[in-house]
Amino acid sequence: RTIGDRIGEAKASGNLGNTLKILGQFDEAVVCCQRHLDISREQGDKVGEARALYNIGNVYHAKGKHLSWNMAQDPGCLPQEIKDTLQKASEYYERNLSLVKELGDRAAQGRAYGNLGNTQYLLGNFSEAIAFHKERLAIAKEFGDKAAERRAYSNLGNAHIFLGRFDISAEYYKKTLQLSRQLRDQAVEAQACYSLGNTCTLLQDYEKAIEYHLRHLVIAQELGDR
Repeated sequence: RTIGDRIGEAKASGNLGNTLKILGQFDEAVVCCQRHLDISREQGDKVGEARALYNIGNVYHAKGKHLSWNMAQDPGCLPQEIKDTLQKASEYYERNLSLVKELGDRAAQGRAYGNLGNTQYLLGNFSEAIAFHKERLAIAKEFGDKAAERRAYSNLGNAHIFLGRFDISAEYYKKTLQLSRQLRDQAVEAQACYSLGNTCTLLQDYEKAIEYHLRHLVIAQELGDR
């Protein structure tokens, strides 16, 4: 501010916003991210504007998740305040998405699709969530981003469960399991086995369910995860 560096002020405001978000000070975080957005627009900085929109979406998303954790309810069964917060997150992600499309930034589009999918999932809009996660998956494959691909499969599996499409869920969870082994991520492998165990139970394939739950148990013991 002293040297009149507006772009620098915008970036610093954005960083402050992200830090306040992590500290759980969501309302202060929004103010800082909004300053980032306002200055970026004033300076005609499209990249900064896109980043600020994404960051504000993240703040509302984090706030919504934080509030819903205290509720311990199924996706979609949320009080109005939480729904409104997640809806705001969704709106900012949508605005971010249209701007990064304009800028031709595929990686940023992938991130926006993933977060839109997660937000719609929490809101209980499972079909919309699936559409967004499929877009996320396509971009992850485009970039050879195995970790993002794995997350997309996992999210697609979760959303199909709520639509009662257990067989499709199982296929996505199997892909999650495959990738978690490729990535040598045991915690994620355990999670995939747990999801597959539950899905096989819903499909009444109890032998397979037992197999997956035992695998989950073994990894949990290996990781010392009580």
